[in-house]
Amino acid sequence: MFILDCSITMAWLFEDEKTPYTEEILKQLTQQAKAVVPSLWYTEVSNVLLVAEKRHRVTVAQTQHFWGILRQLPIDIQYQQSAHEIDSMLNLGRQYHLSAYDATYLDLAIRLNYPLASLDKALLKAAQDAGVAIYSV
Repeated sequence: MFILDCSITMAWLFEDEKTPYTEEILKQLTQQAKAVVPSLWYTEVSNVLLVAEKRHRVTVAQTQHFWGILRQLPIDIQYQQSAHEIDSMLNLGRQYHLSAYDATYLDLAIRLNYPLASLDKALLKAAQDAGVAIYSV
């Protein structure tokens, strides 16, 4: 199990963002690995897709196909709603100079004690500084 962020997910769609790391993560998810995401992951992925459609980077058909692929992957959603979790996210964001979105991924990795898979350099640095393992392939 590992925490999956939006940057890895979107690299599966956009050829210019793919790396051996992102492709190996996708391969592992289609075989035996399982990922966990915060509920905001769906909103983030949807937003990237809508912007990509608007900029003619992808078509509606490509977006629908991509969602079909994502729905088949073993990705569990963790809902973060409690005041304590929001306080933790805010504190992590302040401490590591992260957006609320990135702090949410970091908070989830800390709470579940799972490694984090991301391409975001600031988030990866914060994870290392916080003692969170980086998902290796």
